[in-house]
Amino acid sequence: MATIMTLLAEAQLPDSPSARLDAELLLAAAMGKNRSFLRTWPERLVDSEAHERFDRWLERRRAGEPVAYILGRQGFWSLDLEVAPHTLIPRPGTELLVESALALVPASPARVLDLGTGTGAIALALACERLSWQVLGVDRIPEAVVLAERNRERLRLSNVAFRQSHWFSAVEGERFALIVSNPPYIPSSDPHLGEGDVRFEPKSALVAGADGLDDIRLIARQAPQHLDAGGWLLLEHGYDQAAAVRDLLVQNGFVEVESRRDLGGHERITLGRLPC
Repeated sequence: MATIMTLLAEAQLPDSPSARLDAELLLAAAMGKNRSFLRTWPERLVDSEAHERFDRWLERRRAGEPVAYILGRQGFWSLDLEVAPHTLIPRPGTELLVESALALVPASPARVLDLGTGTGAIALALACERLSWQVLGVDRIPEAVVLAERNRERLRLSNVAFRQSHWFSAVEGERFALIVSNPPYIPSSDPHLGEGDVRFEPKSALVAGADGLDDIRLIARQAPQHLDAGGWLLLEHGYDQAAAVRDLLVQNGFVEVESRRDLGGHERITLGRLPC
């Protein structure tokens, strides 16, 4: 049997930008431990079953499959979420959307809509932080709705629900104080669609027409019909799309329109308020 230290040293993931982290995550999961265990006990022997599982998972990672799909789990905000190949993998950058939403709306009763909820990450994070809110997450993909509901049940959150809906199709006549979305925003010709982890993610959650703005146009156009007076719309978008998204919100009657930057200095969130 090999030790933890030996297996991590010999793990070869040449095409991964986070090879060491990937290897640690895979080995810790294969052993049923956390990463701190690996660092505390580097000379601990790894039993043959865990070793074989680790080797299988390394092969899948070498083929490009994301660690989140291999393990079926991904951390987001303060939550540990189940993920699957029919949903987008929640990313740390989307936490800016959650932070912005929490800062905009008071911690008092409010209805909130998360469009294209996927794993339920945004809806669940908001519901976890604001127990007085009633959060609804919708997604076009039935399997995503089922997955988000499983995450809700495991987290035991009673102030969030999930529903199948193609954007606003299943919320006719309903209004919300806040609408948030991380919609598809990648142009169909973007060469990065054939590279890295994104190759394994559903294209329907990534691509939105020739310029990447098709879904954002629809949301900006239809959101006013579903917002309370003075309600907010928050959208995540590409690093170079902020100006175009601001224009779309202004064209559709939003005021106080602005974009916010991520830790890398890129404008990745744009928001606007419906006039009172």
